[in-house]
Amino acid sequence: MIYLDNAATTKINKEVLDSYQALLNAYYANPSSTHALGLKSDTFQIKARNQILDILHLNSREYEVIFTSGATEANNLFIKGVAFAYKGKGKHIITSKIEHPSVIETCKQLEELFGYEVTYLDVNNEGKIDLDELEKSIKKDTILVSIMFVNNETGVISDLVKIKEIMNRHKDVFFHSDVVQGFAKIPFNYSLLDAFTISSHKIHGLKGSGALIKRRNIRLVAINNGGSQESGYRAGTGNFPVNAMLAKTIRIAFENIKNHYDYVSKIYDYLYDELSKIDGILLNSIKGNSPYILNFSMKNKKGPIVMEALSKNDIYVSTVSACSSKKEAMSDVIYAMHKNEFRAQSSLRVSLSFESTLDEAKTFISEFKKVYKSIV
Repeated sequence: MIYLDNAATTKINKEVLDSYQALLNAYYANPSSTHALGLKSDTFQIKARNQILDILHLNSREYEVIFTSGATEANNLFIKGVAFAYKGKGKHIITSKIEHPSVIETCKQLEELFGYEVTYLDVNNEGKIDLDELEKSIKKDTILVSIMFVNNETGVISDLVKIKEIMNRHKDVFFHSDVVQGFAKIPFNYSLLDAFTISSHKIHGLKGSGALIKRRNIRLVAINNGGSQESGYRAGTGNFPVNAMLAKTIRIAFENIKNHYDYVSKIYDYLYDELSKIDGILLNSIKGNSPYILNFSMKNKKGPIVMEALSKNDIYVSTVSACSSKKEAMSDVIYAMHKNEFRAQSSLRVSLSFESTLDEAKTFISEFKKVYKSIV
């Protein structure tokens, strides 16, 4: 089997899995319980929050960690939470056309059901927003700008540093980023952001685990109500073994961030160079962005057909985002970049991890050429 769909999910780290099972068996009390075992369970969550902030070089007096079931929930919690909490200031939000569905659909819901105005910034053929357009879009009633760090389909890296320079001129507008695909893979100064969302299963951790990390002075309206867990922002019994393992997953990933980046970059360069030699291949990703994601289109083949043919040979790639692939045949991201429906329908995404190998990449290229040639 050759697994090249790591942007969708990754294989869990055995060290994380073993620690999770041990913790789950030894400490199973509700972390909200006030007896000794419950308090011990809660101690693991407190320690995990502090460890995450320490790893990211964030001050615990300024930032807080809210554990969630993943980045989708975290994106919903922050965008809706800010929208409802600050509606007295304004009801205008700015994002881009190539955001993850959990951002796009959340913004659409705010528009359609709650009367918010959302500006969806266009992108150029490299998948980048126009920074001048961003600044011109900020109005008196703008409350939030949400731009992702690394695009989940193409690997394009947004210039969050320059966006922060713009935001410094508009200090009353919050700056949020879905950093999932760049987190623990590409070095970044997270103190530039007012809030960001992360996911464990994209970095070899547990599924159903993620977090919203935000400045403490930002108010949110809770999306689900009940108990006072997660500072009142997320009611429900805390899944402390999963939360504790998020900290461990992050620590392991950050310890190896440079070595993994350099290793994956060599495989990416090989794939990029080989694909660029094939007649009819249009590369949607460009060198200099994330080496973990490589996207390309085929001039006369549909992406899902080629993907299925490869999967019959136990080679696994993807077409569009895993969060939208079952309902859409066309990549909104590729269409936003190139305004070409067939190019958006014929795209494939190859996504790597440190467990990928050059031999696997060579086999993929060999098998892809066969499939590409055989499909009429």
